[in-house]
Amino acid sequence: MLLQVKNLRCSYGSLEVVHGISLHVCAGEIVGLLGANGAGKSSLLKSIIGLLPPRQGDIFIDGRPTHGQPAWRSISNSTVLVPEGKMIFADMTVRENLLIGGYHNPDRNLQLDIVLDRFPRLRERIHQLGGTLSGGEQQMLALGRALMARPKLLLLDEPSLGLAPLMVREVFGEILKMKDLGMTVLLVEQNVIGTLQIADRAYVMETGEIILEGEAADLLYNPEIKRAYLGKGGKEVWL
Repeated sequence: MLLQVKNLRCSYGSLEVVHGISLHVCAGEIVGLLGANGAGKSSLLKSIIGLLPPRQGDIFIDGRPTHGQPAWRSISNSTVLVPEGKMIFADMTVRENLLIGGYHNPDRNLQLDIVLDRFPRLRERIHQLGGTLSGGEQQMLALGRALMARPKLLLLDEPSLGLAPLMVREVFGEILKMKDLGMTVLLVEQNVIGTLQIADRAYVMETGEIILEGEAADLLYNPEIKRAYLGKGGKEVWL
């Protein structure tokens, strides 16, 4: 297992938001983490990367415990978070944003060419300020910045949020390609159908707990998923 979380509890002050969660992600998998706003998904990712110290429980990445490890150490150990809302540097160019992502990578100039080949739109806008890009282009920049670190484990927090449907499909297609590059992905999303179409397995969170887990193909047709997230009739579309 590349990532293992055991009995994790996370809090903001006295408010506990993650209640004893256990999950795992094997090398080479795309694993979805689904749930509504406020379910605790982002808090779980923050604990894994080291931004929110766990109140209780254990996190192992590549077999090594990470309890109390700062976020910068996670990056140097090949774990990268693409946060919700992209969080690019608006007043820096596309090139500068990408190079910051490769800060710990001694071959960052070589990796820059690899990333720009993968995202030709970013190459076209290489000297443009990040804040002037469209929402979809900013998301591509956030993904490209993460790839600059050559991560083994990529944590993605709501990458489709606020994007037009065509761009959502493009982003999910890029995530699927990451598996071909040997990366492992834990994908936090509210886009249930899009996630289950590209994931190997998935977990469903509700109010800080895992309520369902299984193979993505099985969950796609699970009546409880349809009831909770797809509404009456459970219309299946790629959003």
